[in-house]
Amino acid sequence: MQRFLCKGSVSGMDKVQEPEFPVRKVDTASLKALAHPLRVQILEMLSRYGPQTACSLAELLDESSGATSYHLRQLAKFDFVHEVQGKGTARERWWERPRGAIQITSPELAHSPATQEASRLVTREFERSRQAVLADFMAHGMDSLDEDWLDAAIVNTANARMSAEQLGRYARSMEAFARNLLEEIRNEPEADDARPVQIHFNAFPILGVPAWAGDKKSRDAKSHAAATEGKES
Repeated sequence: MQRFLCKGSVSGMDKVQEPEFPVRKVDTASLKALAHPLRVQILEMLSRYGPQTACSLAELLDESSGATSYHLRQLAKFDFVHEVQGKGTARERWWERPRGAIQITSPELAHSPATQEASRLVTREFERSRQAVLADFMAHGMDSLDEDWLDAAIVNTANARMSAEQLGRYARSMEAFARNLLEEIRNEPEADDARPVQIHFNAFPILGVPAWAGDKKSRDAKSHAAATEGKES
């Protein structure tokens, strides 16, 4: 799981009890170490498919095993990945991503142009990967999945007008609820028909909004002007 915004408290609505779930807050050194497209892709593959070797990651990413092996070692130096104990050999090591979320941005990191650019690179790469998976599902899901999977899947968008406090309250409550349910499912025995599933939940302010559309007084004035246009003598 990747988390790009700072943690916040839930207030003003029924709080959802969050399970113990580690959130890794990166510092400057670890953020710069992560800021490489192939390293972000390696983390994404480990998240999707579980423990992998350098060779299996190379096959998934169409890279050389030498490249994936090198970047795995660099990620391991900053605890983004670690070896799977009791699995593999000295010549074929298995790697996994530690449980928990990674918080890429924070007020502390936002003050430095260098860390801002590193953060942008990491978030762009995670987002590119997410968009590719969603586009593939939208384009080919109906041809490759049976009815049960198509019925279970959902791509949903909702729009609302909110204050920053309301958006934060909504996002944290939804995150806590989703995390509880996901941990519950993860603790169940794996079904025979289980397959990798990716879950998206986005909640963010829309940028580039026209001034009149983003301001209630201006919006109301524009609506009134439109309603009275052509009626004045």
